[in-house]
Amino acid sequence: MDINDTADISPDRNRPASIQSVDRALEVLEILARHGEGGVSDIADTLGVHKSTISRLVSVLEGRGFVEQVADRGKYRLGFTIVRLAGATMATRDLGRESRDIAGPLADLVGETVNLAILDNGRAVNVTEANGSPGIALRTWVGQSCPAHATSSGKVLLAALDDVRLDAAVGATLEQFTPSTIADPAALRTQLAEVRSRGWAQVRDELEEGLTAVAAPIRDHTGDVVAALSISGPTFRMSGDRLGALSAHAVGAAEAIGVRLGHRG
Repeated sequence: MDINDTADISPDRNRPASIQSVDRALEVLEILARHGEGGVSDIADTLGVHKSTISRLVSVLEGRGFVEQVADRGKYRLGFTIVRLAGATMATRDLGRESRDIAGPLADLVGETVNLAILDNGRAVNVTEANGSPGIALRTWVGQSCPAHATSSGKVLLAALDDVRLDAAVGATLEQFTPSTIADPAALRTQLAEVRSRGWAQVRDELEEGLTAVAAPIRDHTGDVVAALSISGPTFRMSGDRLGALSAHAVGAAEAIGVRLGHRG
């Protein structure tokens, strides 16, 4: 390792110790990214700090999977956690790109709002949206984080979790947004089992009075559910036979996006 590559790096003595530690940890990752691998002494020399400081940082990073030790060489390289985070970022970008040609025409076809959502910390986060026609959508859902238990996308995403992750996401109490919200964890789990079996979810007036939605899971090349596609609109327009037709459209579109992500059923 050529220590002159980053010889201008020096810690800011005026920063709080905790922030300085985070900054140094990020610098360690950047050094390993540039050089492929490096020992504690090399990294310490590059940053101009004591070897024991880098040893502690590397130990924490290794414990979280951000770096891993090269066997029998006393050096470190980037770990699998970096790959996982990068993969998650690329998956979200791929999702938006691959869904655009499907979500837009679907919204035009059904005349309602189509959203794609992912699960983040137990909440459904909308990442892509297409509106059926001008004037139909009263607001945008893109970027909004919604309670998973009260949304169709959220229920699809929760239904894909194993018991341990579901317990962590649902918890012991659920917020009641309307009289129709399923706020009892046991009742929600029963409904999620139905969603899992049926292959799609619906909500009627659960997050807001007058809002109904259906959603279906999007699977990637591994078969895992990575997102949900929903069709939402005013409750008075989404009932009876039309609700069944919309759910079929949601399932078909979600499967088509999954094929683009490499899913083969």
